[in-house]
Amino acid sequence: MKSAPTAQDVALLANVSQSAVSRSFTPGASVSEKTKSKVLLAAKKLGYRPNAIARSLSTNQSRIIALVMSYLENQFYPLVIEHLSQELQKEGYHVLLFIGQTNNFDADAILMDILQYQVDGIIMASATLSPNLAKNCAAAGVPVVLFNRISSISQSNLPSTSSVTTDNYNGGRMVAKTLIDRGYQKIAFISGLENSSTSIQRENGLRDGLAEFNLEICFRSVGNYDFNQAKEATRELFRTSHRSDAIFVANDHMAIASIDVIREELQLRIPQDIGMIGFDNIPQANWQGYQLTTISQDVNQMVLATVRVLLSQIQNKIKPEHIVIPCEIIERNTLRKPLNTSL
Repeated sequence: MKSAPTAQDVALLANVSQSAVSRSFTPGASVSEKTKSKVLLAAKKLGYRPNAIARSLSTNQSRIIALVMSYLENQFYPLVIEHLSQELQKEGYHVLLFIGQTNNFDADAILMDILQYQVDGIIMASATLSPNLAKNCAAAGVPVVLFNRISSISQSNLPSTSSVTTDNYNGGRMVAKTLIDRGYQKIAFISGLENSSTSIQRENGLRDGLAEFNLEICFRSVGNYDFNQAKEATRELFRTSHRSDAIFVANDHMAIASIDVIREELQLRIPQDIGMIGFDNIPQANWQGYQLTTISQDVNQMVLATVRVLLSQIQNKIKPEHIVIPCEIIERNTLRKPLNTSL
């Protein structure tokens, strides 16, 4: 049986050093385009394929990033996976995806699975960072970036943990101002998970924004970022005597569920009978049947910042960063026009 070609075989055929062969197959390594072209041509002729496992042993880097999440029902997160994977691949890294069973997933349960792959870094989205997980990752020298989450753990106890989030708080304030400008006075809120920093910040922003106009949230229910629970939360809202004239829903996924209930079960019109605003700007929000007014998260900027921070920590061992990306309102058809605008 013919043995597989080696890096030494490629070096001989290309008339370069073996280290030049290694650099040609190492993303970001210093090698001239001329040398790299010779190496790749020789490798193709010989049918040579570099051994990523062997390279990781010699460099002490796997070039694998663990992406931990659980909430794939929300179409915001498939977009995140796509963009993160593409950006990391450009940098010569590959994503190893770990998916939990619930939207309140605790990553500690798979901690040993993550670390046994010798990952170079971890990105956590829609997953909880516990003190135990933070401690173990720090001890292993594995940097962590929280994507659109902040941790309740003191920053002094997170020596290797960065975060990249949307400005959820100011997004909530933006919602309050937008609703008040349109004359809404009785505003309800459907929250996500009670322990989710994103939902907490959005609600706090809404409360503070309304308080500036001497208003309060008139009714609150919990959707737990779940489609069916958001439907029930909407039904609960309309079973009370607190008749709202507008609803802020903590994300678009739940807002779409709420719209379905309002139109199909309650036979109410949006925005004539009740206004609706979401958060995320997922593709479905722009579907003709919904045209949901929403607060847009800039997925591209969030992903670019996440990749930059994570790779900087891996390569340069810099201190953690905590980045907040601005958001903006996308106006569609689920709110009435501002009071000072002629129809």
